[in-house]
Amino acid sequence: MEDKNLDKLKREYMNTPIPKELDFYVKKALKESGVSILQRKNKFRITGIAAASIIAAVTILTVGINTNQAFAKTLSEVPIVGSIVKVLTFKEYTINDGTFNANIKIPAIDGLENKKLESSLNEKYLAENKMLYDRFVADMKDLKEKDGGHLGVNSGYVIKTDTDRILSVGRYVVNTVGSSSTTFKFDTIDRKKEVLITLPSLFKDDSFIGVLSENIKEQMREQHKSDNNKIYWVEGIPLQANIGLFEKISMNQNFYINAADKLVISFNKYEVAPGYMGVVEFVIPTEAISDILAGNEYIK
Repeated sequence: MEDKNLDKLKREYMNTPIPKELDFYVKKALKESGVSILQRKNKFRITGIAAASIIAAVTILTVGINTNQAFAKTLSEVPIVGSIVKVLTFKEYTINDGTFNANIKIPAIDGLENKKLESSLNEKYLAENKMLYDRFVADMKDLKEKDGGHLGVNSGYVIKTDTDRILSVGRYVVNTVGSSSTTFKFDTIDRKKEVLITLPSLFKDDSFIGVLSENIKEQMREQHKSDNNKIYWVEGIPLQANIGLFEKISMNQNFYINAADKLVISFNKYEVAPGYMGVVEFVIPTEAISDILAGNEYIK
C-alpha cells in the first residue's frame, strides 16, 4: 500500500496544470503517434511537453508506485536503504529534441517515521527539480527563437552512504552549454534519531571552519606534490592565471559522512580547481578534528 505522504505528493504533481499552448502540442503529438490516453485509464499518465515552435521528442514519465510491471522492474533496481527506509525515483523528465537534451530524476525518501523531515526533504527535491526543468524549457525556447544552439542538463542522485546509522544522499546537476558544470548537494540523515545532520552540528563551535580549511589546503598541496597534474587554486601551488585562491570553506559547505564514519568535504566543479578536476572531495582525518568535535557519535 502506498505511503500517504508519497501519494499526496504524487497527486499534487499529477494535477499540475499544463499551459494551454503546450497542451496543444501534446495532444497533436499523441494523435499523430496513435497513442490514446484513454487506453491507459487510471493506471498511469504519460504527459508530453512541447515548448515554442517544435519539440521532436519530449517525454515526462510520472512514476506510479507499484502500478505496473515496468515500474516493478524499475523499483527492483532502485537502491533500498535498510529494510524500511527507501529512496525512490519519484518522477523523471526526459527531453530529446536535437541539440536540446534533458534527463531529470527526482528522488523521494519513503519510510521515515519522522514525516515532517520526510516531507520537507521530498518537497525540497520536487521544488529544486521543477525549477531546473522550467528553466531548461525556458532557455530552450529562447535559443530556438535565436536560431538554435546546444543545451543539456542531467540531474539525478546517488546514495553516498548507507549504514545502520547514516544515510547520505547526493543530488547532482550537470549543465552543458558549450562547456559543462557540475554541482552536488548532500543530505545526511541520522537514521536512528531521524534528524538531518548539519556541518555545524558536528562541532563545538565555528572554529571548525578554520581547522577544516587548513587541513584541506594542506591536502591540496600534498596531492599536487605527488602529482603535478592535480591543480588547486591555493597558495603554494603555482598558477598560470590570476585566479582567486581558496581561503576557507563556508559555514554550510557541502559534506557527507562516509561508510567509514569519516567526514568528507566536497567542492563543486570549478569551485577550487580547474574544470578538468571535476567535483573534488577531501576526507578529513579524524585525529585532525577530534578536539573540536561535539562528540564521537558520527565521526570516528
